Amino acid sequence: MPDGDAIAVVVVSHNSAAHLPDLTAALLSQLQDGDEVVVVDNLSDDGSVVVAKGLSTRLRVIESGANLGFGAGCHMGAVHSTAPLLMFLNPDSVPQPGCLQRLRAAATTHPDWGAWQAAVMMPDGRINSDGGVIHFLGLGWAGDCGQPATRLPREPQEVSFPSGAALVVRRQTWNALGGFDPSYFMYAEDLDLGLRLWLSGSRVGIVPDAVVVHDYEFDKGARKWYWLERNRWRTLLAVYPAPLLTILAPALIAAELGLLFISARDGWLSMKLRAQLATLLGLPQLLRRRSSVQSTRRIGSRSFASHLTASLDSAHLPIAHVRWAVDIQRLYWFAVRRLLRIVAE
Repeated sequence: MPDGDAIAVVVVSHNSAAHLPDLTAALLSQLQDGDEVVVVDNLSDDGSVVVAKGLSTRLRVIESGANLGFGAGCHMGAVHSTAPLLMFLNPDSVPQPGCLQRLRAAATTHPDWGAWQAAVMMPDGRINSDGGVIHFLGLGWAGDCGQPATRLPREPQEVSFPSGAALVVRRQTWNALGGFDPSYFMYAEDLDLGLRLWLSGSRVGIVPDAVVVHDYEFDKGARKWYWLERNRWRTLLAVYPAPLLTILAPALIAAELGLLFISARDGWLSMKLRAQLATLLGLPQLLRRRSSVQSTRRIGSRSFASHLTASLDSAHLPIAHVRWAVDIQRLYWFAVRRLLRIVAE
């Protein structure tokens, strides 16, 4: 097997003892010479480390000593592996037969892809994600979540961002862009990385016949909204090109007012306010991050904007059912795209 085909599978574990045996059994049958499996445990208290160490000598178990979060755990796994392809796999997922082989082959068949994902499915056969969708306000969600498997693309295709539940990225690309931002802790690291890949001139895709079954659950309490909103602003302020960010400023301000109302109505106002405060206090660091990210930019604002959408096709966006709001924001995005045609880069 060519060295360029080897995969290092990185699993970040936190109280995942119940899931690791099924995941490991599915992985072991698909590993080839040169492949690696690294389990990074983020201070589990359910015996995950003992379980992982007893499953197979092919697993390298790293104890982080703290709950570092998903992104930092992925970095630790990457550092403790050497294969040219990195695969980040959620512990509550099971790669189906042939999954790794098909993901491995994409490295050759799509040499311009910096990262790609498997088709992530729910245990009942419905889609969890067939590629991330990004609204121009920075909101992101799993494409076709909850839809039947017939909605999966028939051939590999490009997506706006790859699901971190089953993501392959070239190590060279990972190193060049700095991988996931560890400060995100959890949620939207994959969205942020996907946009930075596009910004740098790389491409992102999905291999739909490579399938991973994921025990997915969206609702994980009000605190999830803190991380989603805080990290949304980290991505907006660091990754969006200046012309696009400037034109979007009125919509972003209006959206903040709307989200304050929605969060108060739905019981997560304190999380929204905390996210706003964290963003304001973190502005100096965010500006430094922006300088670093923008130094990798190889495409213009118009090209970058082509990976965003005005669609609100997500069950977790309550405004999607407000027809007049949907129409207004679509018209606004149309105007933004037209204006980007004449804005100098």
